[in-house]
Amino acid sequence: MNIETLKYPIGKPMIPDLIESTHIQRWIQDIKQFPFQVNKEVTSLTDNELGYKYRPDGWTIKQVVGHCIDSHMNSVIRFKSALTEDHPIIKPYEEAKWAELTDTLSFSIQSSITLLSGIHQRWVFLLEHLEDSQLKRAYVHPDGNELVTLQEGLAIYAWHCKHHLQHIINAKAFKY
Repeated sequence: MNIETLKYPIGKPMIPDLIESTHIQRWIQDIKQFPFQVNKEVTSLTDNELGYKYRPDGWTIKQVVGHCIDSHMNSVIRFKSALTEDHPIIKPYEEAKWAELTDTLSFSIQSSITLLSGIHQRWVFLLEHLEDSQLKRAYVHPDGNELVTLQEGLAIYAWHCKHHLQHIINAKAFKY
Protein backbone atom coordinates (compact mmCIF):
# COMPACT_ATOMS: atom_id res chain seq x y z
CA MET A 1 0.00 0.00 0.00
CA ASN A 2 1.39 3.43 -0.87
CA ILE A 3 1.92 6.15 1.73
CA GLU A 4 -0.93 8.33 0.43
CA THR A 5 -3.41 5.46 0.85
CA LEU A 6 -2.08 4.75 4.33
CA LYS A 7 -2.30 8.45 5.21
CA TYR A 8 -5.79 8.95 3.74
CA PRO A 9 -7.41 5.49 3.79
CA ILE A 10 -10.90 6.85 3.00
CA GLY A 11 -9.64 9.64 0.74
CA LYS A 12 -9.60 13.35 1.44
CA PRO A 13 -12.74 15.19 2.58
CA MET A 14 -15.34 15.93 -0.07
CA ILE A 15 -17.86 18.65 0.71
CA PRO A 16 -20.87 18.82 -1.60
CA ASP A 17 -21.53 22.14 -3.34
CA LEU A 18 -25.10 22.04 -2.10
CA ILE A 19 -25.39 20.87 1.49
CA GLU A 20 -28.84 19.49 2.30
CA SER A 21 -30.51 18.56 5.56
CA THR A 22 -29.93 14.86 4.81
CA HIS A 23 -26.17 15.55 4.75
CA ILE A 24 -26.38 17.42 8.05
CA GLN A 25 -28.30 14.61 9.76
CA ARG A 26 -25.91 11.93 8.42
CA TRP A 27 -22.85 13.90 9.54
CA ILE A 28 -24.30 14.42 13.01
CA GLN A 29 -24.92 10.67 13.23
CA ASP A 30 -21.32 9.99 12.15
CA ILE A 31 -20.08 12.22 14.98
CA LYS A 32 -22.54 10.66 17.43
CA GLN A 33 -21.44 7.09 16.63
CA PHE A 34 -17.70 7.75 16.61
CA PRO A 35 -16.92 7.17 20.32
CA PHE A 36 -18.86 3.88 20.27
CA GLN A 37 -16.97 2.75 17.18
CA VAL A 38 -13.62 3.68 18.68
CA ASN A 39 -14.49 1.95 21.94
CA LYS A 40 -15.39 -1.22 20.04
CA GLU A 41 -12.02 -1.16 18.26
CA VAL A 42 -9.74 -0.38 21.22
CA THR A 43 -11.34 -1.58 24.46
CA SER A 44 -9.81 -5.05 24.39
CA LEU A 45 -6.37 -4.02 23.13
CA THR A 46 -3.26 -4.54 25.22
CA ASP A 47 -0.80 -1.72 25.88
CA ASN A 48 1.44 -3.25 23.23
CA GLU A 49 -1.40 -3.31 20.69
CA LEU A 50 -2.28 0.31 21.50
CA GLY A 51 1.25 1.04 20.25
CA TYR A 52 0.52 -0.23 16.74
CA LYS A 53 0.75 2.41 14.01
CA TYR A 54 -1.39 2.73 10.90
CA ARG A 55 1.67 3.54 8.78
CA PRO A 56 5.42 3.76 9.27
CA ASP A 57 6.22 7.00 11.10
CA GLY A 58 2.51 7.47 11.83
CA TRP A 59 0.77 7.80 15.16
CA THR A 60 0.02 4.88 17.45
CA ILE A 61 -3.58 3.89 18.12
CA LYS A 62 -3.32 5.62 21.49
CA GLN A 63 -2.07 8.80 19.81
CA VAL A 64 -4.90 8.69 17.26
CA VAL A 65 -7.44 8.51 20.08
CA GLY A 66 -5.69 11.35 21.92
CA HIS A 67 -5.57 13.41 18.73
CA CYS A 68 -9.31 12.95 18.21
CA ILE A 69 -9.96 14.21 21.75
CA ASP A 70 -7.79 17.28 21.10
CA SER A 71 -9.22 17.93 17.65
CA HIS A 72 -12.83 17.50 18.64
CA MET A 73 -12.46 19.68 21.76
CA ASN A 74 -11.07 22.35 19.46
CA SER A 75 -13.94 21.83 17.05
CA VAL A 76 -16.53 22.41 19.77
CA ILE A 77 -14.75 25.65 20.67
CA ARG A 78 -14.65 26.67 16.98
CA PHE A 79 -18.36 25.97 16.59
CA LYS A 80 -19.27 27.89 19.74
CA SER A 81 -17.05 30.80 18.71
CA ALA A 82 -18.76 30.97 15.30
CA LEU A 83 -22.16 30.85 16.99
CA THR A 84 -21.36 33.75 19.31
CA GLU A 85 -18.97 35.93 17.27
CA ASP A 86 -18.93 37.23 13.70
CA HIS A 87 -16.32 35.35 11.68
CA PRO A 88 -13.90 34.65 14.53
CA ILE A 89 -10.37 33.71 13.58
CA ILE A 90 -9.74 30.29 15.07
CA LYS A 91 -6.53 29.34 16.80
CA PRO A 92 -4.67 26.50 15.17
CA TYR A 93 -2.59 24.21 17.36
CA GLU A 94 0.45 21.99 16.92
CA GLU A 95 -1.29 18.63 16.46
CA ALA A 96 1.91 16.61 16.12
CA LYS A 97 3.39 18.16 19.27
CA TRP A 98 0.15 17.65 21.21
CA ALA A 99 0.25 13.96 20.19
CA GLU A 100 3.60 13.68 22.01
CA LEU A 101 2.38 15.08 25.34
CA THR A 102 2.04 12.78 28.36
CA ASP A 103 -1.78 12.99 28.49
CA THR A 104 -1.84 11.45 25.01
CA LEU A 105 0.94 8.94 25.56
CA SER A 106 0.19 7.80 29.12
CA PHE A 107 -3.47 8.50 29.95
CA SER A 108 -5.50 5.29 30.21
CA ILE A 109 -7.37 4.29 27.06
CA GLN A 110 -10.63 3.75 28.99
CA SER A 111 -10.38 7.24 30.49
CA SER A 112 -9.64 8.59 27.02
CA ILE A 113 -12.76 6.87 25.62
CA THR A 114 -14.82 8.32 28.49
CA LEU A 115 -13.52 11.80 27.68
CA LEU A 116 -14.10 11.35 23.93
CA SER A 117 -17.64 10.14 24.63
CA GLY A 118 -18.40 13.12 26.86
CA ILE A 119 -17.11 15.61 24.29
CA HIS A 120 -19.19 13.96 21.57
CA GLN A 121 -22.36 13.83 23.68
CA ARG A 122 -22.16 17.55 24.37
CA TRP A 123 -21.16 18.36 20.76
CA VAL A 124 -24.01 16.29 19.28
CA PHE A 125 -26.49 17.92 21.67
CA LEU A 126 -25.39 21.31 20.38
CA LEU A 127 -25.46 20.18 16.73
CA GLU A 128 -28.94 18.67 17.03
CA HIS A 129 -30.30 21.96 18.33
CA LEU A 130 -28.84 24.26 15.68
CA GLU A 131 -31.11 26.01 13.21
CA ASP A 132 -30.29 26.18 9.51
CA SER A 133 -29.29 29.83 9.82
CA GLN A 134 -26.81 28.94 12.58
CA LEU A 135 -25.19 26.30 10.39
CA LYS A 136 -24.42 29.03 7.87
CA ARG A 137 -22.39 30.99 10.43
CA ALA A 138 -18.65 30.74 9.88
CA TYR A 139 -15.20 30.99 11.35
CA VAL A 140 -11.96 31.97 9.65
CA HIS A 141 -9.15 29.45 9.46
CA PRO A 142 -5.89 31.42 9.41
CA ASP A 143 -4.23 28.93 7.05
CA GLY A 144 -5.14 30.63 3.79
CA ASN A 145 -7.59 32.99 5.52
CA GLU A 146 -10.35 30.50 4.64
CA LEU A 147 -13.94 31.14 5.70
CA VAL A 148 -15.51 27.86 6.90
CA THR A 149 -19.25 27.60 7.54
CA LEU A 150 -20.42 25.38 10.37
CA GLN A 151 -22.09 23.06 7.88
CA GLU A 152 -18.74 22.72 6.07
CA GLY A 153 -17.02 22.21 9.41
CA LEU A 154 -19.55 19.53 10.24
CA ALA A 155 -18.72 17.74 6.97
CA ILE A 156 -15.01 17.97 7.70
CA TYR A 157 -15.34 16.59 11.24
CA ALA A 158 -17.67 13.77 10.19
CA TRP A 159 -14.98 12.84 7.67
CA HIS A 160 -12.34 13.26 10.40
CA CYS A 161 -14.13 10.66 12.55
CA LYS A 162 -14.28 8.10 9.74
CA HIS A 163 -10.71 8.89 8.68
CA HIS A 164 -9.23 8.20 12.11
CA LEU A 165 -11.48 5.23 12.79
CA GLN A 166 -10.01 3.67 9.66
CA HIS A 167 -6.51 4.52 10.91
CA ILE A 168 -7.26 2.53 14.08
CA ILE A 169 -8.63 -0.40 12.07
CA ASN A 170 -5.61 -0.31 9.77
CA ALA A 171 -3.16 -0.13 12.69
CA LYS A 172 -4.70 -3.29 14.13
CA ALA A 173 -4.37 -5.03 10.77
CA PHE A 174 -0.95 -3.78 9.63
CA LYS A 175 0.76 -3.54 13.05
CA TYR A 176 3.46 -1.06 12.01
